[in-house]
Amino acid sequence: MSDEIPDLLYSDAERALSDALASLLADRGGLDTALARVESAQTYDDKLWQAVAADLGCAGLLIPERDGGAGASYREAATAAEVLGSHLPPVPFLGSAVVATAALLSVGSQGDLLAKLADGSVTAALAVSFAAGPGSGYPASVRVAGPKPGDAGAGVARLRGMVSGVADALPAGILLVPADGVPHGLYLVDLAAEGVAKAPVTSLDMTRQLCDLSFDDAPATLIASGPGAERAVAAAMAAGAGILAAEQTGLAQRCLDMTLAYVKERKQFARPVGSFQALKHRLADLWVSVTQARAASRYAAACLATGSADAAVAVALAKAYCSEVAVLAAQECVQMHGGIGFTWEHPAHLFLKRAKADSIGFGTADAHRAALASLVDLPAS
Repeated sequence: MSDEIPDLLYSDAERALSDALASLLADRGGLDTALARVESAQTYDDKLWQAVAADLGCAGLLIPERDGGAGASYREAATAAEVLGSHLPPVPFLGSAVVATAALLSVGSQGDLLAKLADGSVTAALAVSFAAGPGSGYPASVRVAGPKPGDAGAGVARLRGMVSGVADALPAGILLVPADGVPHGLYLVDLAAEGVAKAPVTSLDMTRQLCDLSFDDAPATLIASGPGAERAVAAAMAAGAGILAAEQTGLAQRCLDMTLAYVKERKQFARPVGSFQALKHRLADLWVSVTQARAASRYAAACLATGSADAAVAVALAKAYCSEVAVLAAQECVQMHGGIGFTWEHPAHLFLKRAKADSIGFGTADAHRAALASLVDLPAS
């Protein structure tokens, strides 16, 4: 590990971003709106995403100012993810502003597309299963097919295949598609193009509904090949896992806050249930776990922001730990709310479903622990 320890405290800019984003989400209806939307046909909120992406500039946090972005870093992106994790708005921040953007930044020379992503006029997604994690290898479910007449002169490739369970692809206009070939390639695909189809799937977490993508001789433009494509996909997956850990931290903190508020008000035997020692111990243990999760996720974001050699270790550690803390916090939230916590009308189940889904996203805790063991040369058990 590096001898230089980054400052993990929130900067003034990060606190201002957090306050502004939290205020916007509260004004747009908060958890009540999220709960109502999961029962609708349109689970993603395009208007809210425009406000988050364009009005607050969250879509361009990672994009350099020369390309129309905010020129911020993964620390600010993690700060935004914490707030989004605490409110569960159905917006494609993770898929577009983090994962797809990280892939494009790794490729370089995509200034026009980056500018459109930054101003919210275009939303992108990486066509990789949300459950893919460390050790999955380069995605190979899509392959390069034979060209059609005129393709060579136009610089068009044709893709065939299917990718299941892709996050944040439903509202996307552009796809970044890793494809098997000689060599591997990363391609830009317009979702509206002929031969491209998306099919929404019923997801555990309907605030981030997954979909299946299929390609039948779909036209595509090569943006990276060979090692360049592999680096871009690896950078996107690392960014996704690191920022997802921050989202899990925000979710866990919100569950803890909700539970604390409830046990102070709910009374049994003429006294608040929060005064019972058994609940005090559980909440104190949860507070410690959430605090440790925040430290891990903040360190991962700081390492990603500086390009530290410790980034891979920090991301694996954060994703493994934060996944379990978020699930624990959501479970405790449901249980300590008593009967009301098990009802559909209460938002506790939204947090539990998001926590369970996030624990699988970009690699399970076990997968990241295995990756961590390899990174630090721990012998296999």
